[in-house]
Amino acid sequence: MRFTSQTSSDGVTEQFFTLDEIPGVLWTPEGACGTRPLILLGHGGGQHKAAPANVSRARRYAAEGFAVLAIDAPGHGDRPQDEEFGRIAAEMRAGMAAGRNPGALVAGMHGHLAGQAVADWQAVLSAVQRLDRVGAGPVGYCGLSMGCGLGIPLIAAEPRIRAAVLGLLGVHGLAEDAARITVPVRFLVQWDDQLVPRDQSLALFDALASAHKTLHANPGRHGEVPSFEEDDSLRFFTRQLS
Repeated sequence: MRFTSQTSSDGVTEQFFTLDEIPGVLWTPEGACGTRPLILLGHGGGQHKAAPANVSRARRYAAEGFAVLAIDAPGHGDRPQDEEFGRIAAEMRAGMAAGRNPGALVAGMHGHLAGQAVADWQAVLSAVQRLDRVGAGPVGYCGLSMGCGLGIPLIAAEPRIRAAVLGLLGVHGLAEDAARITVPVRFLVQWDDQLVPRDQSLALFDALASAHKTLHANPGRHGEVPSFEEDDSLRFFTRQLS
């Protein structure tokens, strides 16, 4: 792991790094020392590790004592786009413009990315947990939209993750992995989501095998999650990872 920059402000230290070909960011409380809970933060489709919403959430968590980790998903941010990614992305855009089922189109993209994304997260998680200021403490995952689509296969495969905040996605392509998830889950739905049909979101929530899962539904479109849900997710992770 090679750190390329470091800045500190308002009690939070932000460090950009690369691990092999994986670019990422680590946020920790300024002057942090010793083991602490770690939250993996998955970004949305077409975004990247340091998108404004990611940074805002990460800094909020780090100010409360968590370590927070984000990486660029394959084909996003500072990572190259391979030919297959470009082809699937073009088909997805064309299909949506033609009025085809967006859930199935998005699932195709997520399916293409998931295998590499899971391996990337596991490699970076292992490297970060070797740092003195993070350590091998409890791990949570937070990801909405594409962050949910890539997060569900990761949580199903990674026993170190003990709690998750997910949502803004439907069940297409995810039912099998969702049925393997038994950790506590907070699941967010936007009731007027123009990209994810409501019944598909509810079906994904239903597919999660966790005995401790809670559905939070709010009015509004896909990207209009109320700010109080960030406060609630912080309380959720504090309870589950303490």
